[in-house]
Parts: sequence; structure tokens; C-alpha cells
Amino acid sequence: MDNINVKINGKDYSVPKGITILEAARMVGIDIPTLCYLKDINAIGACRICVVEVKGARSLVAACVYPIDRDGTEIWTNSPAVIEARKTTLELILSNHRRNCLSCVRSGNCELQKLCNDYGIENETRFEGAKTPSEIDCSATHMYRDNSKCILCRRCVAVCDKLQSVAVIGANDRGFRTHIGSAFEAGLGEVPCVSCGQCINVCPVGALSERDDTQKVIDALNDPTKHVVVQTAPSIRVALGDEFGMPVGTIVTGKMVAALKMLGFDGVFDTNFTADLTIMEEATEFLDRYSKKENLPLITSCSPGWIKFAEHYYPDMIPNISSCKSPQGMFGAVAKTYYAEKKGIDPKDIVVVSIMPCTAKKFEAERMDHTAVKGLADIDVVLTTRELARLIKKQGIIFNALPDAEFDYPFGLGSGAGTIFGATGGVMEAALRTAAEVVTGETLEKVEFEAVRGVEGIKEATYTLAGNEIKVAVASGLSNARKLLEMVRSGEKHYDFIEIMACPGGCVNGGGQPILPASYRNFNDVRAIRAAALYADDQQLPVRKSHENPDVKRIYEEYFEKPGSHKAHDVLHTGYTARPKY
Repeated sequence: MDNINVKINGKDYSVPKGITILEAARMVGIDIPTLCYLKDINAIGACRICVVEVKGARSLVAACVYPIDRDGTEIWTNSPAVIEARKTTLELILSNHRRNCLSCVRSGNCELQKLCNDYGIENETRFEGAKTPSEIDCSATHMYRDNSKCILCRRCVAVCDKLQSVAVIGANDRGFRTHIGSAFEAGLGEVPCVSCGQCINVCPVGALSERDDTQKVIDALNDPTKHVVVQTAPSIRVALGDEFGMPVGTIVTGKMVAALKMLGFDGVFDTNFTADLTIMEEATEFLDRYSKKENLPLITSCSPGWIKFAEHYYPDMIPNISSCKSPQGMFGAVAKTYYAEKKGIDPKDIVVVSIMPCTAKKFEAERMDHTAVKGLADIDVVLTTRELARLIKKQGIIFNALPDAEFDYPFGLGSGAGTIFGATGGVMEAALRTAAEVVTGETLEKVEFEAVRGVEGIKEATYTLAGNEIKVAVASGLSNARKLLEMVRSGEKHYDFIEIMACPGGCVNGGGQPILPASYRNFNDVRAIRAAALYADDQQLPVRKSHENPDVKRIYEEYFEKPGSHKAHDVLHTGYTARPKY
């Protein structure tokens, strides 16, 4: 790409021709604020916060969509006219915004609040508009929507449509009555929303948030009749630190465990253990199907957002989905059967809490079909990473000062194969590590299957195991899943094994992970940073294959006999139901 000369705020720079003013300014160390812009997703120039002056332009221009294609372009990002325009826009946005900032879930992490502070906007402004009624839509299991705080940036709409191809929300009505909603004003719980939570992750204000279940956990911990255990998903360890000011991707496993023990849980366990258990069952299921050439491709079942998407949009492919419960589901099932028996505790007195990167896990926890103990949910409460951080802060625990602690026995040892579940391609790689050794009977010298790594939306690879050619594919983000499945449906592509994760990049970018402002997300690949941390964690672990996890070996010896046994199917497997679109 050719470079051209530009002048920004009176200084000369050379920048690639055709990039936007926003990108050029960032390259030279100048931050231009935005509210509606999301790179590659929502470039609509609607909010007008990013306006700048360009010599020769008839008016201020939106930096996020204005390309620099003329040599000698002169730009001012902080002139009096620009500052005044941004301040006026902020006041207009606030004119019909419900300003209960002190008690808002996004207080301190709100992009609108930060801009108002930066530009000295007072709570009382020059303009006063008709406030949107505070009618909170809490019809969905996993989240709520409060349009009285919505600023109509349309980020949520763009993500739901472009990234996830679900498109159940959009701008309804016109003019001052414009608001974000679903068709015919249906609640989110009445439309085929897949509970992925990606809309929450990109909302700049407090209009969207997960359902907060922290009080349920506090109540359970304070109930002396309950034995409360907690499991933490692989990707939590590389995201939780964000909530406490640590660099993105910092591994905080030991501090996280220490905080959970201080909160008073009777057992603090690693979901990596049941991720390994999932691989044992899923690899066995795959090898059985492959040998019989039945219901191929086998599609992984670890992502509840993907499962709900399939039930709504691809019910014809339900027979291809693995019957294995997700690692979260397997942990709950094991806790209320094997663990309950070992501890001599009535399963109804065990409360299983999950710390998950995913709002869809809240939906999954409320699926009562195929539970391990009839009448009891496998999982009682699901907290997102954000909720765990709020709980730690609420209880006065100084997270950054905590010494590292270890997970508890018997579910504390997870392999690196379980760790990499948090990144797209991780489940596939973990399964291949085990399947390769089971099929060949030989020890893998190199356990990395790098072709399925990376943040690309769709990845393909072919491996030869004991003379058999295995074709695999990995998709993350439901728009990519749709593309992949349409190719399979049409016969254009043939695979034996497919991994699908609902969230782009996998669980590291789940809908329940810490919310990072667009000013960071637009210029840094959060998915890649967190995934790299998980692969680094895997690299240094003593056990890197699920079938070599001694705790997994023990549970089969003591309880399940072998992968795929009748008892394993009763406890660790599930089924799916076709759901209507409307």
C-alpha cells in the first residue's frame, strides 16, 4: 500500500493511502473518541463523536469513515470547533438518557460516562428530551435490555447480524421514537436469540447486561445446610485479571482460586477436568461414528450458544451433534453423582456454581432434560467472569494482593488439552491429541495441531491417522458456522469432524468476559491475546493429553468403567430439541 503525506494538528506524517482518519490518527498516537464505530462491524458514522476538521471540507467529517486518499490532506482533531461539536453531541445524547450512573452496572466502565468526564459535561445539560420509559426487557434467561439507557449506536444490531447472523434485533420506529427491539416488539426471550451475549460485549453503556446471579451465590454460601462447590472454565484464568487492572491476557489462575476459597466455597475445582472428560467421551463417540460411517460429520457440543443456534436454525443437523454434555454440564453431573457418593452428601444439598465466559451457559443450566439426578439441575448458578469480579469486589477481597492457591482434589488437575478449550480450535486439537494415540497406539512426539489454531473464522485441515484420512473443520462466530454448515448441507464440503464455537475466537471472547472499550478493541485483537496466553499455559503443564490425566483415569476406574459405557451415557450425555424460529 502506497503512503501519502498528511498534516494532523499541524504536524507532518506519512500514512498508508486509503486508511481512515481514525486509523491514521491512532497510528501517530492520537486518540479520536468514538461511540458507534466497531472495526469491520459497524462503520456507519452515525454518532458524530469522532468528527474532525479537514481543510476544504464543507463541514466537520466523521473520522471513522472518511478515507485519506489525497496527498497533503490537513486534519485537525482537537480544534475549538471540533471540541464544541463533540460536547454538543454528548449533551444531546444525554438529553433522553436515564442517568442513574451511580448504581449502573457499567459505572466506571461506560464509554459515554468517560467521554462526558473527558469533555466536562455536567449532569444537567442545555437540552432536555423526552425520556424513554424504563421498561426493562428481562424475558430472556441470560440478560436484560434497558432502552432508557440506549444511545442508538447500533453496535448490538451489527454484531447480532454480521458476526452471528441471528439478526433478532434492529431499530424499530422512526424519529424520536426510534428504539432497539425485536420484530413486533417481542421480548428477547420470545425470539430465536441464541443467548451468546455478544451484544452485551459491544454495548458502550448500560443498556444491555447479563442477568446478575451473584446474590444467589451469596445466599448459598451463607446457608449452613448447603455444600457449595464452584468450577471455573479454562478461559476465565486469562480474562479475570482485566477486571482488576492487569494487562489483557494475564494468567491469574492462582489468585482466582485463592479468591474463590476466601469467598467460602467448600470445593474449588477446575472445569479443565471435565473438559478432559468431554474429550474422552467425544473422541470415543467420533471413532465409533467414523468406523460405522454414521451421522458424520460429528459436530462438537461444548458451546451452548451454538447448540441453541442449531436447534433454531439447523434442526436437521441435530443428529450430527455430539451427545456429550458440555464440560460445564459434565461437571455438574459428576458433582451430583460421583462426588456426592464419595463425600456422602445428598445431591439435593450440593449447590454447583459455574464461573463461565459465556452468557449462554445461564440458558444451558436451566435445561432440565437429561440431568444426572432426576428433578435436580446439574448446574445451580452460573456467574460470568464479570459477575465473579463484582462478587470479589463486593466482598472486599483485594484480588491483586492474593497469594496463589491450588484447585482442590479430586477435580483440580486438568491437562493442557482442557486448558486450550478456551480458544477456537482448542476442542478439536484436544480431541485429536487423544484420538491419534488411541487409533495408532503410538505416543505423539508433537502434540500441537497448529492448523486448527488461530482466530480465522473458518479453518480446515486433513490428518492421516493409522492410514485413515480425517477431514476436520473449525468455525467460530455463528455467521461462519452458517457458511460452513451450508457448504456441508449442499455437498460442497465433506468433513468427518467439526468444531463450532458461537463466539468469534471462542470462549476467550465469550459474551460474559470483561468488557473492553471500543478504543481498545478496534486496535487490538483481544481474541488472539487471550488465546496465546492459554496456549502458553498448555505448553508448561506436565499433562497435555486428556487421556493421561490421572484424575480422569481414576473416575473411569472407580465409576464409569470406560468411555462410552452405559453409565457414562446416563450421566455425561444429553439430547437436543428442535426449536421454532418464530
